[in-house]
Amino acid sequence: MGALPTSRVTPSHPFETTGVDYCGPLLVTQKIRGRSPIKVYISVFVCFTTKAVHLEIAPDLSTVAFIATLKRFIARRGKCRVIVSDNATNFIGANQELRKLLQSFVTQEHIQRVEEFCRNEGIEWKFIPPRSPHFGSLWESAVKLAKYHLRRAIGCNVLSHDELHTIVCQAEAIVNSRPLTPISSDPNDLRSLTPGHFLIGRALLTVPEPTIASSTMLGRYQIIQYIQQQFWRRWQEDYLKELQKRSKWNTALPDLKVNDLVLLKDELLPPLKWAMGRITATVPGTDGKVRVVEVKTVNGVYRRAIAKVCKLPIENTSPLE
Repeated sequence: MGALPTSRVTPSHPFETTGVDYCGPLLVTQKIRGRSPIKVYISVFVCFTTKAVHLEIAPDLSTVAFIATLKRFIARRGKCRVIVSDNATNFIGANQELRKLLQSFVTQEHIQRVEEFCRNEGIEWKFIPPRSPHFGSLWESAVKLAKYHLRRAIGCNVLSHDELHTIVCQAEAIVNSRPLTPISSDPNDLRSLTPGHFLIGRALLTVPEPTIASSTMLGRYQIIQYIQQQFWRRWQEDYLKELQKRSKWNTALPDLKVNDLVLLKDELLPPLKWAMGRITATVPGTDGKVRVVEVKTVNGVYRRAIAKVCKLPIENTSPLE
């Protein structure tokens, strides 16, 4: 099992490194009588460090709508340094709406316009390997949480845009109020550290304390800085220890090499069809182990995570009888 990336274990400003994904569609009523409901989508932004979540409503799956959503996110949460997303190939086996998302996201025009916007804003955009959802498990979990709370709140109702916006904001608050780790070891202290502490300095659902009048603003600022440092100290001492547990893949295996014959795992292939290929290049991780490979097949060259390929022939290490 590989180590967590640096962006997951280094204290930073919330949403400095951000993952983004979509969920939906949801139906929204129109104010004009007789008009049928329209479909909207939820854009999910998740912070790599604090696991804080930001939800935005996207009116459609166009490039213009996505860039507008990204602008609203930056205006409310601040400019991020790196944005990570999948390349939408994980949606091929999903429903028809997500296939539309695939068709719009994999076009060269969409990629160029988004990268141009991020380049002008000083943001680096990264993609995970195709068909490797475990590389994006952080935002996949956030999407699952958002869907769970939205389904419970909406049910079978068709809401107006304002009503949906209110529920989306409430779902965001619920997700950001989930406990990460206890704030202290005091048995009488029932408080827990949440993503909301890193966003507003306290839990999202607690009553704010009255402002303390002070003759020296510097002293008050130092107190606030100390409180924030305590949050990060508790995050480092307790929460990171839970993330660093390696419960599986404890046996080291030989790395895949160039020219190895491999079988590509593809859940969409029909029976009796096997996607064979040769490895043309390897992409090692920060620990030096090969994590991603480029495979040449009869249909072209593909980049896949090592969990999605099987080396052939399979060596049998058991002694011969």
